[in-house]
This record gives sequence, structure tokens and C-alpha cells, in this order.
Amino acid sequence: MIEALNQISLLVGIWIAIYGINAWKNEHIGRRNIDLAEDSLALFYEAADAIRFIRQPFSFPSETDSVVRNDNESEREFDARKNASVVFIRFNQHQELFSKIYATRYRFMARIGKDKAKPFEDLNKISKEIKTAARVLARYWPRDYFRTEAQLDDHQGRVDKYESVFWDHGDDDDINTRLDNIITEMEIISKTVIDQNNGLLTFLTRTYGKAP
Repeated sequence: MIEALNQISLLVGIWIAIYGINAWKNEHIGRRNIDLAEDSLALFYEAADAIRFIRQPFSFPSETDSVVRNDNESEREFDARKNASVVFIRFNQHQELFSKIYATRYRFMARIGKDKAKPFEDLNKISKEIKTAARVLARYWPRDYFRTEAQLDDHQGRVDKYESVFWDHGDDDDINTRLDNIITEMEIISKTVIDQNNGLLTFLTRTYGKAP
């Protein structure tokens, strides 16, 4: 009888140990997920501010001092390329931030879920659109000869389209609206992750006396 009780006690002890280890793992994962959600949201706040700075229509001559005129460039072509290059120069100033976001995206997908990583994709899409607009405008701005009025109107329409991406146009700006929507979506996702994992940590604390 005593031997049977000892065996039962041993099995119970093993079960408690295994359950305790699993609880510790869940607590550890919960903490990491909360940290990742908070860090990711902070990065998105920084990125939104950075993109608004990158797109501001005012620039200083010193920003493009490093841009050198090519031998085959006209003065008009050089000025256009130099004015467009301010976007790339400003992106380079924030290269560390955007590289960190790019790297965080994969951890977010692995730990939070691929379906929750859409804000990362949307933010990257905006960055690509701004850079594309800069490249296109560097070619469009110098053009000053058109055979017909229709060609001029078509050209100006294309310029307006890409300038609306290249420059910040204030309250009615489409890029700013999209940025706000991305931030809102990221806030919702992060809050959900934090609330879910805080609930788990609270349960573990009450059950095992672990500090959250």
C-alpha cells in the first residue's frame, strides 16, 4: 500500500513538474509576444513620422550637395534629378529604422501570425511608391517640349499623379490617410496581442504565483 502511494506521489510530482515547465514556457512566450507587439508599434510610429519628414515639400540646398551632375546631363535634367534625389537622401537618413522594421516583420510573422503582418506590407508599399515617384519625376520634370496641347495635358496629369505621392499635400493627402490607417490597424493588432498575453500571464500568476 505504501509502495503504491509512493508511486502515485511520484507520478503526481512528475505531472506537476511537467505542467510547471509548460506554464513557464507559456509565460515566457507571452512576455516575448507583448514585447514584440509594443516594439513593433513604436517602430511604426517612428516610421510614420519619418515618411512625413521625407515627403515634406521644403528642402535645403545642403541636402543635395552630394548630387553630382553627369557629363551628358543638361542643366534642366540635373536640377530635376537633384530635386528628386532628396527623397532617397532622406530615406538613407532613416535606413536603420526601416531595416529594423523589415527584420521585425519576419519575427512578427513567426510569433504573432502571417495574417497579422499586413501593416508591414502596407508600410513597405508606401515606401516603394514614394521612391518610384521620385524616379519617374526625375524624368518627367525636365520635359518642356510637346507637339500638341493634349500631350502637354497628359504629361501634366502624370506629373500631378506622381507629385501627389512625392510631396505631402496636407490634410487631404492620400499617403497620410493610408499611413493613419496603417497605424490604426497596427494599434488594434498590438493591443489584441498585449491583452491576450496579459490575460495568460494573470492566469499563470494566480495559479503558480509567478510575477507578471
